Order: sequence, then structure tokens, then C-alpha cells
Amino acid sequence: MMKRVSLLIGTVGVFALGACATNPDGTMGTTLTKTQQGALAGAAAGALYGAQRDDDNNNQGRDAARGAILGAAAGAAIGNVLERQERALREVMTTPGVQIVNRGDHLQVILPSGLLFASDSAAVSGQAQNDLYGLAQNLQQYPDSRVEIYGHTDSTASDSYNMDLSQRRAQSVGGILAAAGVSSSRLVMIGRGESQPVASNDTESGKAQNRRVEILIRPTR
Repeated sequence: MMKRVSLLIGTVGVFALGACATNPDGTMGTTLTKTQQGALAGAAAGALYGAQRDDDNNNQGRDAARGAILGAAAGAAIGNVLERQERALREVMTTPGVQIVNRGDHLQVILPSGLLFASDSAAVSGQAQNDLYGLAQNLQQYPDSRVEIYGHTDSTASDSYNMDLSQRRAQSVGGILAAAGVSSSRLVMIGRGESQPVASNDTESGKAQNRRVEILIRPTR
């Protein structure tokens, strides 16, 4: 096992060297684009897979290197697509408060509930619908992905009420995307209720951050 780990580290280290750069102060650092990050992640996964595929341990170094090369290519391709899709999304999602985060292997779109819904409602506002139609157009331009829609609430009201409200809100967002042309087979709508806060529910500002809908766009190839 230790030999396998050493092979993995050595193989991926070769790919990591390509991301090294010299900082203005003369020190070495890294400046990785999302495409490069995807390549490194793919190389690591591919190297480990290649080493594990060699049952007789005769050619682990070769198999790890081959796996790293294939994994790097796949990871770089995904990273490149996500970079392009992220740039396109920023052009159509224009409402202040919307966040678009490139996680390297998927995109995360965070929509504050205050932009989407009136208090205690699951009906999407007219202003927010414009952004969702823009998102739907983007998803159709980049069709090879799974779209996960999560509704979240703060801790006000009961657990069961919050779970139901978050589910209805996730379904409302998914319904608009489907109506705008996104295949329903790509969409997953899930309510999380108050179970996954990103800030303290002890303050009003924290509660506002917790009331949100998150859309995760995960490439399928």
C-alpha cells in the first residue's frame, strides 16, 4: 500500500510542476486556473485507479502514469467547460446578490430566498424568473450536466414546516427551469430545511444567509 501511495505522489508531482510559477518577489508559487485544477484532480484519481488496476503489482508505475495522463485530460476538459459556462452564466445572472462559484468539478449558483420568494411563499418573483430563464438557456447550451436544486431555510418555525417550505421552493425553481426547456431528467429538487446553515441563526443577517436556494451543476462527461 505504501508503495502504491508513493507511486501516486510521484506521478501527480510531475503534473503539479507544470503549474509552478515565479512570484514577483522571486519565490515559487502556484497559479492554477480551474482547468489546471481539474487536470491535477483528474491526474490524482487516474493515477490511483491505474495503480489499483494492476493486480499483480508488476507495472504499477506504468499503470499509474497512464491513469494520470488519461485522468488529467478528462479533468482538464471538464475544467475548461466549467470555465466557459461560468463566464456565460455571469452574463445572464445579473441580479445583485446572486453568487456563482466554480468549485473545479462543478458550478454552484447561490440564490438568496429574498430575491426569489416573498416571505413564507414558494412562488418565484417576476424579477427572479428572468435570471432563471437565463440560467435555463445556459443549461441548454451546456447539456451534459446534472442539475441539483436544494432549498434551505433558517431555523424559524418547526423542522417539519421548514422542510416542506424548502422542498416546495426547490420544486418551484426546478419547475421554471423545466418550463424554460431544461430536460426534467437532468433536474433533482431537494429540500434541506434548516439542516445546513451557512451562518448563525442567532442574528437576522445570519438567518438571511441561510434562506437560500443552491443549484449545483455537475458535468456528466
